[in-house]
Amino acid sequence: MELVIVERVFAEPVPAEALQARLQTIEGCHTAHRVRFIRTLLSRDGLRAICEYEAPDAEAVRAVNRQLDAPYERIWTALVINP
Repeated sequence: MELVIVERVFAEPVPAEALQARLQTIEGCHTAHRVRFIRTLLSRDGLRAICEYEAPDAEAVRAVNRQLDAPYERIWTALVINP
C-alpha cells in the first residue's frame, strides 16, 4: 500500500464541520477501491486542504474522487520521512 496525498483548493471557505460530515458519508466508496482515509488538514481560512490516504496507488484515490465528484488539484504518492 502507498501513502497518497490529495491537494484540494476550494472556491468558497469550507467549515471544518461540513467537511467532517461529508467524510462520514463516503466510507463505502473508499472500501470498494481499497482506499483507507487517514486524515485531512484544513487551512484555517477553509480554502485549502491536504488529505492523506492509504491505497494501492494514486489512481485508486483518483477513481474515488471522480466517483464522489470531489474536486482536487493534485494527487500523488509520498514517502514519510521522520527526523
